[in-house]
Amino acid sequence: SMESSLEMQVVSEVVQYSDSSFTARHYDRDTTEPVSFSLKSLNELLSWEPSASDLFNVATVPLASRLPPLASGQPKTLVCHDMMGGYLEDRFIQGAEAETVYAFYHWEYIDIFVYFSHYPVTIPPVSWTNAAHKHGVSVLGTFITEWDDGSKICETFLAGEEPYRSVADKLVQIAHHYGFDGWLINIENPLSETAVKNTPAFLRYLTDQMHQRVEGSVVLWYDSVLQNGELKWQNELNDQNRVFFQSCDGIFTNYNWSESNLEAMVSRDAKQMANIYVGVDVFARGEVVGGKFETNQALRLIRKHGFSAAIFAPGWVYECHEKKEFRQNQDKFWGLLSKFLPTHSVSLLPFVTSFCQGFGKSFFCKGKVEEVKSWFNLSAQEVQPLFIDHSSDDEEGGWVRTRGCPEDAWNGGSSLLIEGMIPSTHGFFGLRRLFSLHSTIPTKTFVSFTYKLEESPNVKVALELKTIDAPVCLYQGIEDVPGTSVQPQPLQEGESLVSQFRHRCGLRDSEGWVTRCFLVESKGCLLRDIFINVSREISGEEAYFVCRVGEIKILDVENLTAIPAPVRNPSLSEVVWRRGVGSGEGYVQKLYFNATLHWQYPANQARHFRVYWRRLHDPNTQASSGQEPQVLIGRAYATLYRVVDLPVPDARDTAPCWLEFLVEPITREGFAVSESHWGRLVLKYTEPA
Repeated sequence: SMESSLEMQVVSEVVQYSDSSFTARHYDRDTTEPVSFSLKSLNELLSWEPSASDLFNVATVPLASRLPPLASGQPKTLVCHDMMGGYLEDRFIQGAEAETVYAFYHWEYIDIFVYFSHYPVTIPPVSWTNAAHKHGVSVLGTFITEWDDGSKICETFLAGEEPYRSVADKLVQIAHHYGFDGWLINIENPLSETAVKNTPAFLRYLTDQMHQRVEGSVVLWYDSVLQNGELKWQNELNDQNRVFFQSCDGIFTNYNWSESNLEAMVSRDAKQMANIYVGVDVFARGEVVGGKFETNQALRLIRKHGFSAAIFAPGWVYECHEKKEFRQNQDKFWGLLSKFLPTHSVSLLPFVTSFCQGFGKSFFCKGKVEEVKSWFNLSAQEVQPLFIDHSSDDEEGGWVRTRGCPEDAWNGGSSLLIEGMIPSTHGFFGLRRLFSLHSTIPTKTFVSFTYKLEESPNVKVALELKTIDAPVCLYQGIEDVPGTSVQPQPLQEGESLVSQFRHRCGLRDSEGWVTRCFLVESKGCLLRDIFINVSREISGEEAYFVCRVGEIKILDVENLTAIPAPVRNPSLSEVVWRRGVGSGEGYVQKLYFNATLHWQYPANQARHFRVYWRRLHDPNTQASSGQEPQVLIGRAYATLYRVVDLPVPDARDTAPCWLEFLVEPITREGFAVSESHWGRLVLKYTEPA
C-alpha cells in the first residue's frame, strides 16, 4: 500500500552519467560525500559566501548552558587540537569507516576546544562542534598566517581599516553561519610598522563584532608578534605584547616558559589572570616543564599561580602510541591531569545518554548489534560522564574504575563499564559521581536506568540523584515503575511514547540488560549530580564487580504525552548516477545512485534520524504482492543526508524502476515515532531511450 498520512513526494529521474558539478571544497571527489574544509588563501576567505552545499557543515547542536559560565573569573582549561594537519577521518561529516581514530570525551574538564591546522582559515569540522556543544564547551576556529606567504597576507589585510574590517567581517560571518564560537588569531610572521599598528584595531573590531553576532563568543591572541612587529615568542604576557591582549578576550602563551615567567605575570586582578591561557605542549618540544605523561607537572604550576591552561596537541596519546591502546592512554593522560582541572556542569533536560563516544567496532540499537563495522562520527557522541579511577584510594583494598567500552552497548558504539572491588569490611561502597548537572527538575520526572551486571553475584547497583539542598526542594514521592504495574497516574493510556517507555521497565532482556524505572514527584528542586551506587547483599568477603551501564534517562513526564512532529517536505537534489565495474564471475556493471535527501523537522526536536530505502513494485499495476523490507542506509544528525553509492536495480532490465526513501525521526527523549510520521519520498527512474 502506497498510502500514508503524509503526502508522498514522487520524483522522476532519467539516468545520466555526467561528471558531478560539485565543488571540491564541500564534497569528496571520489565518493561525493560531504566533507568539512578549511579556506586556503586570503582570496578564498574574502570571496566566501554561504551556499546550499554548506548545510552539511552547520552545527545542529546549540551550545548547552553551563556552570560556572565561561565568562566567570575562574581559571579555565583550553584544548588546542593540532593533529597531523587536521581534517583526517573527522572531515567526513556523515562519519567514516575507520579501525582506529582519535576522539575526545573528557569534556567536563575543559572549557574551550580549538581546532587547529596550518591553513589560513581553519573552520572546525561540524562533528567536533556538535560534540563540544552538547557538553557546554565553546569551539574556536583558527586564523593563522606564517612564513613568507603569511607576511604577504598580513601586509595586504593590515594595510588599513577597510581591508582589516573586510577580513574580520568574513570571520564573523563564518563563525555565525557554521555555528561555532570564536577564533584563535595566530600571526607567526614579522609585521611591518603599518601592519602592526593596525593589529590591535583589527583585534578590537573582530572581538566586538563577534560578541555582537555570537553570544558568549571568544577571540584569543597567540603570543608570537611584539608591538614593534618583531616575531619573538615571549612565553608570558608582558609590556611587549600586552597591547594585543588588551584588544581581545585573552592570550595563549607560547610553551617554553619556566616558573619565573608565571611569577612575573601574577597580578592582583584574578579575572585578568583567568584570560591568560598558559601554553603546554604535550609533545614537550623545546625547553618545557612537563609534557607527555608528565603534563601534570606543568598544570600544577599553572594552577598554583591561578592561570588558565592551554593544552596543545593532546592527540600525542594517539599519534605516538599503539593505536589499539588509544582509550587506555587517553584515560591515563586525563586521569593524571584531573586534579588540576576544575569541572563544569551542564544544564540539559531531557537528560538522555547512552555513553556512546562517537566511535566503535559495532553499532548497537536497544542492546542488539545493528551493524558490525568500525565506525567514527563525533556527531553521534552522547553526553560523557566524569571518568573515575580510584584504584588505590581505599586503604582496605577497595577500588573502582570507569571507562567507555565498545565490546557491548545499549545504543551507539560504547557503554560505560564500571569495575571495582568492595573490600570485605564494607557492606556498602560509596557513591561515584557520574554527571554534574544543573537543571530544574520538573514536578513529575521519569527516570530510567539500563544496566547489566556482568561479574558480580550478590552486588546491587542503584542510581542516585542529588538535588541542591534548598528549603524549597520537596519530594512528594518516588514510585518504582515495574513492567507489570498499572499505569502510574500522570501517564495517559494509549500514548505511543508512554507505552514505549514503559514496556521495558523492570524487565531483563535476552542479552541481560535490565531497565529500572522511577517516577519522581518534587517541587522547586534543582538536580545537581547523578551518582552510581554499588552495594553488596552479603558482607564478610571481598566482592569484585563489573557493571555495564547502557543508558540513563531523566525526562519530564509532561513531554511524554506530546505528539512528535512529522517529517515534512522530503526532496532530492544533486543526483549523480554511476556505473561501477564489478569483478568476479559473470559480473554485472551495477548501477549506483548518489543524491542529497532533504526534509524539514523542528529544530532540536530530534536526537537523530534513521534513513532507509526499499524497492517498490510499480504502484500503477495495483500488484500488492507485499513491499520489500526497508534497509537502513545510515543515520543523519541534521535534516539532510547524502546517499552515497547505493546499488539500485538496473533500469535497463525493468523500466521504470521505483524506490522509496524513508526518514524516521528519533525524538529528543530517544523514542521512535509511528511510521505515519516518517518522511517518504518515492523515486521513479528510467534509462534514456
